[in-house]
Amino acid sequence: MPLITLPDGNTLDFPNKVTGLEVAEKISKSLSKQASIISVNDELKDLSHVIDKDCTIKIFTPKDKEGLETIRHDTAHITAMAVQELFSGTQVTIGPIIENGFYYDFSRKEPFTEEDLKKIENKMKEIVDRDVPTTREVWNRDKAISHFKEIGEVYKAEIIESIPKGEDVSIYFHGDWHDLCRGPHLPSTGKIGKYFKLTKVSGAYWRGDSNNEMLQRIYGTSWASQKDLDEYLKRIEEAEKRDHRKLGKEMDLFHFREESPGAVFWHEKGWKLFQKLVAYMRGRQEKAGYKEVNTPEVLDRALWEKSGHWEKYGEHMYTSETPDEKVFAIKPMNCPGHVQVFNQGLKSYRDLPLRISEFGKVHRYEPSGALHGLLRVRAFTQDDAHIFCTEDQITEECLIVTNLILDIYKDLGFKNVILKYSDRPDLRVGDDNVWDKAEKALLDAVKASKLEYTINKGEGAFYGPKIEFVLRDAIGRDWQCGTLQVDLNLPGRLDASFVDKDGTKKIPVMLHRALFGSLERFIGILIENYAGKFPFWIAPLQVVVIPISEEFDNYAKEVNEKIREAGMSSEVDLKNHNLNYKIREHSLSKIPLLLICGKKEVDSNSVTIRRLDTNKQENMELNLFLKTFSALNKASSN
Repeated sequence: MPLITLPDGNTLDFPNKVTGLEVAEKISKSLSKQASIISVNDELKDLSHVIDKDCTIKIFTPKDKEGLETIRHDTAHITAMAVQELFSGTQVTIGPIIENGFYYDFSRKEPFTEEDLKKIENKMKEIVDRDVPTTREVWNRDKAISHFKEIGEVYKAEIIESIPKGEDVSIYFHGDWHDLCRGPHLPSTGKIGKYFKLTKVSGAYWRGDSNNEMLQRIYGTSWASQKDLDEYLKRIEEAEKRDHRKLGKEMDLFHFREESPGAVFWHEKGWKLFQKLVAYMRGRQEKAGYKEVNTPEVLDRALWEKSGHWEKYGEHMYTSETPDEKVFAIKPMNCPGHVQVFNQGLKSYRDLPLRISEFGKVHRYEPSGALHGLLRVRAFTQDDAHIFCTEDQITEECLIVTNLILDIYKDLGFKNVILKYSDRPDLRVGDDNVWDKAEKALLDAVKASKLEYTINKGEGAFYGPKIEFVLRDAIGRDWQCGTLQVDLNLPGRLDASFVDKDGTKKIPVMLHRALFGSLERFIGILIENYAGKFPFWIAPLQVVVIPISEEFDNYAKEVNEKIREAGMSSEVDLKNHNLNYKIREHSLSKIPLLLICGKKEVDSNSVTIRRLDTNKQENMELNLFLKTFSALNKASSN
């Protein structure tokens, strides 16, 4: 007689064992029709799962994250099912869910084409229409290995062989087709719906090892409604238009080369944008009491071993051995260098909090397949800082940092920010009472922001809890950028100390803080958020002056010089092209303002302004233009 406790605290009493679907039916018929899966004591299960003991359950529908992920998991399965029905001899490997969708890897000699994807989609819709039941069986491990080998699925057999001996395995059937899977799954293929689309094919090595066979990976997306699918596809289409790699080329900002993979070749305009962000950040940090330093890019391996980074990040570090057999590493982060700066000279509690910042160039080895324009590089500039403080100062400093980060994001056009808070993991260093203070300080900062936040239980760093700042851009995509971490470990490892009020030496708490994270990555995000049409104050080239003909070149040069003297970035276009060509060219380069100069403008000491993305023009007296846009330039950047 299981007693079922629901999320709202109400209970249901059943005389005999019962399935999840029967519980849903007991609550309401409409819920049973919408139900996807259940959780039993927080463990996800199929609706067919039999409940014979008292427990707490929750029922998920496609409106829930868990329900939507189940739809995507099932869609991955019917993708594989459709492929094998259409292309006999194709072996299946793995098919997990990912953000906004799923993928499935296949072993097949012939490459999949765009036409094949359409055929597969149509077959998937047929399978949905068949509405075949989905059932789960538990097999003996050795039986499963033997079975998949017999039907020619050597990859599945290899996966099962990696499971410890003696363990049973879970097999899901969709009709007769079956796959190794933990589940849970929907009751039948008809429950999936037809709100899916296969998006692309790419290569992927078996088990991520380049020594193994190259497989074919089919990506797809799946949603709970046609409206959700349409909106997602529209976002993807818009994202392609905003691709920072494409816009970076059109706007002449940067490029990459094979001779230095994952490192940016900045062009003049791109470097101006980079330096504008640095100048803006430097000004904000100076006002906030940060002391900017610069530390060596190459440090002895011994320091990285002492800090603990060698063990954790060693495989991602670039190293070099000198003739005297010393091993040095190019820094992947600035933290140990900042502790060395702190350690110079005796520090008192009166010196704390001490805020040290650096725009430090760091290098981290990333697999070539993971590199992605500015968003994933091997060489980048961190805008991180480290705050050395006492335990009693943690709360106030966390609040100050949080407010600074949010204010900076607002200046740059990101008003929709989500916070992710991660507390202590099972494996950690430091006393629990210090962890208590650190966690409370961070959580107080999160709550004080009054922003939406989630708690990632047990996902903090081994040295302290952390906050991640997630930006939502103009087309609804989320980007994790800033971080704030409380470090209870590194200062002690590197012998940092200060003299407290009672004359004893204490180890300071170290707050790790990044605002942009990587300047390169943040610039990529900015490009895509604004589709290259930057706010006036951060645009790398703000104004182009265009004379209508050679007759007005001198006036155009005078206008250009006055604009530059007013602190704005400006160029004059004296090339031998017609006016319409120049307007089109500079519009593609996303220049905010084009100033047209002809006889009317010369006679009235004015300029005709053409703003980006409009055909309208306005005439303005030159001094008024300089005053108006100079103020706009300074107001947003100070």
